[in-house]
Amino acid sequence: MKTNRKTKILIGGAAVIVLAGLGALAWFLIPGLRASSLDYAPTGVPPTATEYWPTDGWRISTPEQQGFDSMTLAEGLQTLHKNQVAIDSLLIIRNGYVILESYFYPYEESFPHDLASVTKSVTTTLIAIAAEQGKLQLDQPMVSYFPDRTIANLDDRKQAITVRNLSGMVNGMKSGCISGDEDTLDAMRSQADWVQAALDRKMSNPPGKVFCYDSPGIHLLSAILQETTGMTELEFAQQNLFEPLGIQDVYWESDPQGYTHGWGDLHLMPKDAAKIGYLFLQNGVWEGRQIVPAAWVAEAVKENIKTGRADNYGYGWWVSDNSYFALGRNGQHIKVYPALNMIVVTTAGNLEYALIDRLLEKAFVDPENPLPANQDGMAQLEAVLTEINQGQAAQPAISLPETAGEISGKIYACEENSANVNTLRFEFSGLDVAEMYLGQSGRDFLWTIGLDGKYRMTPEGLTRGHWEDPQTFIIELFDIGLLTREFRFDGDRLDVRIPEINLTLKCQVKNP
Repeated sequence: MKTNRKTKILIGGAAVIVLAGLGALAWFLIPGLRASSLDYAPTGVPPTATEYWPTDGWRISTPEQQGFDSMTLAEGLQTLHKNQVAIDSLLIIRNGYVILESYFYPYEESFPHDLASVTKSVTTTLIAIAAEQGKLQLDQPMVSYFPDRTIANLDDRKQAITVRNLSGMVNGMKSGCISGDEDTLDAMRSQADWVQAALDRKMSNPPGKVFCYDSPGIHLLSAILQETTGMTELEFAQQNLFEPLGIQDVYWESDPQGYTHGWGDLHLMPKDAAKIGYLFLQNGVWEGRQIVPAAWVAEAVKENIKTGRADNYGYGWWVSDNSYFALGRNGQHIKVYPALNMIVVTTAGNLEYALIDRLLEKAFVDPENPLPANQDGMAQLEAVLTEINQGQAAQPAISLPETAGEISGKIYACEENSANVNTLRFEFSGLDVAEMYLGQSGRDFLWTIGLDGKYRMTPEGLTRGHWEDPQTFIIELFDIGLLTREFRFDGDRLDVRIPEINLTLKCQVKNP
């Protein structure tokens, strides 16, 4: 469960890396003299792969077979790595072939990655599927889906909000919009009932008129899905989207009332995230079946509202001149280049996508024809892929300090804090994993923490831990960026330190 990232405790967040200077990044940032290959416009219809579907796995091709230079890709990846750009993965797929699959330590490809607001593109897609099934109507008033709720500030404008307005970020409700969306989201999450809080907001504009990026509005779509289908958004997605596409490894959080987080926190493997892009590239068809209505795909990825920014908005998707994309904070992307029959997926802790565009522009030599085979380039690319995936791995525990046994099972009550963490309890029963039970905001969460050097999935991302000394236990938390949590045990006292925000929680063993 996420709280305000300004005051996070034990919660995933963004690891911000500030570069001292451009250095080798100038390699990306200085455009070449030729026009960008990403703006290529074919004379005919872009190729599709209607006889091939990556349900059980993607095909693989050398970069050269798809018009890319492998040596240039290798140089670009090495530059990202040497400049410590906080990227976790980069996946490039062209004509249905994976030409680059790269993972940057400490991210491990075997774990789903938090896609942040890329989730919004999935939520709006699920809304379209439900509408096609007759479960809901896009142009029906939002309030009609909540007949048992008493909704505050219910004026004519709010009564006119439709499901389509929510999907297009034009609902008109009071919000911080794109610059203040996190504050608006935190205000919703500070309430006991998040859906009610999202519904009760005052109106700022007539619906359908003004773009305002609004996460609570997208969360209402999750509630509408659940009210109309009888399934949570996650359950509906598994049945109607993930299973047909062969997506199995999914993690997606829910709010206190059990509604899946419509606006964010969907975790997928990068190669599974690419399947969402491929589905849209194929106009909503998968293995000959129309999964998403073709009319919705066309509407969702075209400009429906001006945003006042470089890119405009469709329904859950951002739209630019040569691409459309699902976007999440700090560098999560599913980017589709229709004219190039290409999909790019990035996951990251802090990434400016302009760096990836520059890499693509330099490495993409011929949009129409294969390049000659390049053995030296492929050898260099393989070497770089190995290099960026290696790091100082955590060592498996060979023993536990006496403290581990002494604290196991004890409940620590924490002083009042802005993160609303109430209690903590640890269980150390072996050398493979530990368990931490976290009481926060009236809810209980179980964290499984790897002690063998391997990450485990928790409600906030991936975690592993080690004893730094007999009194100090360190948890590494990998979600969007890598964070640490330090637990210092001293008799019946526990101090929990969160270095990136310079915050320490004071906790005490709870009397029986």
